[in-house]
Amino acid sequence: MSLAATDPVALAQALIRCPSVTPAEAGALSLLEEVLALAGFTVHRVTFSEPGTPDVENLYARTGNAGPNLCFAGHTDVVPPGDEARWTYPPFAAEIRDGVLYGRGAVDMKGAIACFVAAALRHLEKSGGQLRGSISLLITGDEEGPSINGTAKLLDWLRQRGEQLDACVVGEPSNPHAIGDEIKIGRRGSLNAELVVYGKQGHAAYPHLAENPIPKLARIIDRLSTTPLDEGTPDFEPSSLQVTVISVPNTATNVIPSEARAKLNIRYNNLHRRSDLEAWVRKQCAAAAEEVGARWDVSFSGTGDVFLTRPGPLVDTMLEAVRAVTGRTPRLSTGGGTSDARFIQAYCPVIEFGLVNETIHQVDERVPLADLHTLTAVYEHFVEQFFAKAAA
Repeated sequence: MSLAATDPVALAQALIRCPSVTPAEAGALSLLEEVLALAGFTVHRVTFSEPGTPDVENLYARTGNAGPNLCFAGHTDVVPPGDEARWTYPPFAAEIRDGVLYGRGAVDMKGAIACFVAAALRHLEKSGGQLRGSISLLITGDEEGPSINGTAKLLDWLRQRGEQLDACVVGEPSNPHAIGDEIKIGRRGSLNAELVVYGKQGHAAYPHLAENPIPKLARIIDRLSTTPLDEGTPDFEPSSLQVTVISVPNTATNVIPSEARAKLNIRYNNLHRRSDLEAWVRKQCAAAAEEVGARWDVSFSGTGDVFLTRPGPLVDTMLEAVRAVTGRTPRLSTGGGTSDARFIQAYCPVIEFGLVNETIHQVDERVPLADLHTLTAVYEHFVEQFFAKAAA
């Protein structure tokens, strides 16, 4: 087995050098396919399509045929680097300086992929290939994009094949400051809404001949923004509705527009479900609109419901691994944004544990080499204990 396969630094460098900005594969999945196939994994490359969205390549690899099937999940796609001139080192050069690896995807999340691949292959070496179950990897190229042709469809593909996942670790950067800060055991749901208020276009000097929708939209927004959804739960912080975009279809200062629009995002905890929130938004809009005589409409979109993985074998084993390697006791957190765990949670218990997230999506995204070695050690300890407990 090559050094690159079990050395997370070398493997992370090789992955970063693949400029896989969503939806480009750019060689990242091909690299993983080669490494995993040489290690005895059965590797599948699956491309999914949907009208109006780019085709996306994905990878599923598995070694072993028995249960339990422990899955590591992640994504090789990355966000654009932005102005490359602002980077200290080229974003896809994977330069190492003073013990730090620089590059787009170093933290989010090619570094973690390198760590869990290295950990899995080390476990195979130690066990002589005699697993007490199976190890699988579910890798998408669509997490940073629309998330339509990636993990959700790959999970459906697995179900159609009769593949079962028994537990999953997503390598998203979960730690705020140091490896061992947090394990993500859930995420709030995310719901988008687009609100439109209709008016009548006219000259600003003759408002009686027009109907200005902007003040009416403002009144509805005010009600939505100032009416609390809840006070939080023991596992989740309070739900939050945020207005993210306000727009009108004209730029002239002397024209009253014909309509005004607002986009909203709701991050909600386990007191709510999407259908209930849609009804709540409509109720608030209707009440405010009645006060000001507004004509309005609202539409919704969203791809992830709230979920929580209760402490149990999966969570406890990761807690033990983090403590054993780092000496730290991580918080069990449900904060932050969304990830592909929102799809996986419908198939098996899932948690997230990865690198430190301080530089994700930034210029000069970077990871200390020590963190790559620490995370690999945590994953390796976790794998050993997971299968030991399963066999007990």
